[in-house]
Amino acid sequence: MSEPERTKHCIVIGVGPGTGLAVVKHFAANGYRVSMIARHAGRLETWEGEIAGTKGYRADLDDTQGYIATLQQIAAEQGTPDTIIYNATLASRGTYEEIPLADFERNFRVNTTGLLATAQTLCPAMVERGEGALICTGNTGSLRGKPNFIGWTPTKAAQRMVAEALARDLGPKGVHVGYVIIDAVIDMPFARKRWPDNPDDFYAKPADLAAEIYHLAHQPRSARTFLVELRPFGENW
Repeated sequence: MSEPERTKHCIVIGVGPGTGLAVVKHFAANGYRVSMIARHAGRLETWEGEIAGTKGYRADLDDTQGYIATLQQIAAEQGTPDTIIYNATLASRGTYEEIPLADFERNFRVNTTGLLATAQTLCPAMVERGEGALICTGNTGSLRGKPNFIGWTPTKAAQRMVAEALARDLGPKGVHVGYVIIDAVIDMPFARKRWPDNPDDFYAKPADLAAEIYHLAHQPRSARTFLVELRPFGENW
């Protein structure tokens, strides 16, 4: 049986074995060709072989200019994306006395500068076409600061503000921008090992998160959401 024609293109930035991979699988299963960006070339090669309609591109968002070159390469090879999922994240932990300033700045490059660079590189073509979606995944770190998270929660708050500014700018031009706050422990083997006695609904299932991200990206123009909060039933908030 021949592979169906995939007329739509999605770029997923920050593909790891949890939410990012689930998003790739969900979009591919719904007829998209999916460009995957991650730091680990071996993982990308494996997933490209396992998931039809995907192609991997290695990039390190700590290298902003190299990352921009990768985005330009993808656009040249795969065409203007219909949907962009910005799932890249870096979370350096430590108190204000412990966090190296170099790590603090690196968190900004990955979490915040990378989002703006993505929009600057790819969104003008989406605006010219008159449609598209840019969805950014974040977490509750974007809403409140805690002592041990000072190295990265300010960068997630800034990321949310960049996304909101983009939404106000690009929305009237046809490009939907949404921000997804994931207030949860993702259901991964290491998390199950760390909290073995917690009930199943303590964990957020990557496939469920991916389905909601897909839904957000495909909202009709007459009823679009910017800020979405996702948490499992058992999460306190």
